[in-house]
Amino acid sequence: MTSSATLSRRLNGPPGAQGAPGAGRTPGEGRMAALLLSPTLLVLALVIAYPLISAIHQSLYRAQSGLDADGYVTEGEAFVGLANYADLFSGEAGQRFLNAFGNTTFFTITTVLLETVLGLALALAMNRAFKGRSFLRASILVPWAVPTAVSGLLWRWIFQSDGIANTLLGSEILWTAEGTASKVAVIVAEVWKTAPFIGLLVLAGMQIIPDEVYEAAKIDGAGWWRQLGSITLPLVKPTLLVAVLFRMLDALRMFDLPFVLIGPGKQSVETLSMLAWDESNQLRYGSASAFAVILFLYVAAVAIVFVKVLGADITGAKQLGIKRTKRPARTRDEAANQDATQEKAGATR
Repeated sequence: MTSSATLSRRLNGPPGAQGAPGAGRTPGEGRMAALLLSPTLLVLALVIAYPLISAIHQSLYRAQSGLDADGYVTEGEAFVGLANYADLFSGEAGQRFLNAFGNTTFFTITTVLLETVLGLALALAMNRAFKGRSFLRASILVPWAVPTAVSGLLWRWIFQSDGIANTLLGSEILWTAEGTASKVAVIVAEVWKTAPFIGLLVLAGMQIIPDEVYEAAKIDGAGWWRQLGSITLPLVKPTLLVAVLFRMLDALRMFDLPFVLIGPGKQSVETLSMLAWDESNQLRYGSASAFAVILFLYVAAVAIVFVKVLGADITGAKQLGIKRTKRPARTRDEAANQDATQEKAGATR
């Protein structure tokens, strides 16, 4: 006669299996889950996997021309292996690549750092209760709502030789020419546009902090700066890390703002995306694909560092308290021995 413990184990599974991921899942549920996820996986394959594979394949070829046996000029693509990648570190192409790589890194670090400080200040201002707070929140979000191309044209008018910037400064700086001034113009325009994005995300993180925490801190005699350093910043750190990660990934792909504001072919503001565009515009698709692949690897490396090293929680699993545990699978012998033990214990009772 089967004991109650054995019957319960057979109905509910082995001990601890109820809380394990995927416990009690039937083959039909697995097929249904795969069917529901298939449209999403198909779209991801079309918009991510295929372009990436195509770019890697194209980067291994190079357009070449020559003469055939009859003396006619022929053009086509020849397999060159990793030659396009080797050219990135030598000659004129290598100089342009290193310059674009340096500009991309400089713009990313500078703009994201300034945006983080300004966005945090905006979030603190929007989180305070005062008259006209709704108007402040709406006005702060206006720059983020403006399209990047329109923002670039707006700042191009401001930074003209006879524009508002030179009028206020009382100078005649050529902001849209080569040099340090063009870098400053790009940084100012980028920070103005995207700092509200970080401010909005940080504000959302501040909204979920209970008021009782601040009231307890005030009772203990903690001032505003102490509350900021001991309560606000630690509690909004996960949200802030995700906001900084998103902004860094976006800044690494910077193209439209310097392209519209300063223009193409400017060495001082040329980024990796602009360099890849210029190479493809010159019908050098092999080197353009190589630039794109390098940029993809750069962006992927930054994302991995943020997620694995700094602990950016982009899925929200940590805040929900979801923990993934691995349970060792039981062998058939162990399961049989456990069944026999439980049956003997039930028989003795």
